[in-house]
Amino acid sequence: MSQPSIPTLIELPVMLHGQRVLLRPYSVEDAESLLAAIDESRQHLRPWLAWVDQHTTRDYCSRCAASWILRTDLTLGIFTADGNCFLGGTGLRNPNWHLRSFEIGYWLRKSAIGHGFMTETVQRLARFALDDLHANRVELYCDVANDASRRVAERSGFLLEGRLRNALPASDGSPRDSFVFSLAPADRERVVW
Repeated sequence: MSQPSIPTLIELPVMLHGQRVLLRPYSVEDAESLLAAIDESRQHLRPWLAWVDQHTTRDYCSRCAASWILRTDLTLGIFTADGNCFLGGTGLRNPNWHLRSFEIGYWLRKSAIGHGFMTETVQRLARFALDDLHANRVELYCDVANDASRRVAERSGFLLEGRLRNALPASDGSPRDSFVFSLAPADRERVVW
């Protein structure tokens, strides 16, 4: 099946269903739930995400919705399967539609950690990118000190490609090293999800 060459003509689902998670684009109505999750998790997120103290949720939700329509960034909220509880954020960042390359980013609110939600989310998003968007490459970056994020990448079947020196900003703006992981279509044979 051939895909349109103009990104805004590429059909995207309204939501992605997992066994225990529901992934869908943000709407302005999600701003309050997003802010509550960030407030609950600031201390937990601060070492890894520079944006955590500069977030304006209503504007962010509006910009994410616009980016989804334009296909310039595919940001999704992570909810419980019934859609009632906001768990965190994810998405396919920096899409290169010509090369069919995407980067998965993610975070979870503190109370949702340790329940397997993120591994399921990353696997569902990777499957969507490879199978539905015909990705040639799916990347995942994480701070070398973020063991939990590294384990999510490994459990999801991503291959470690290397360590990038001074590649990510720490919350104080200083450069930090990052691991880069990837999946390619050839990896679908060995990955079981």
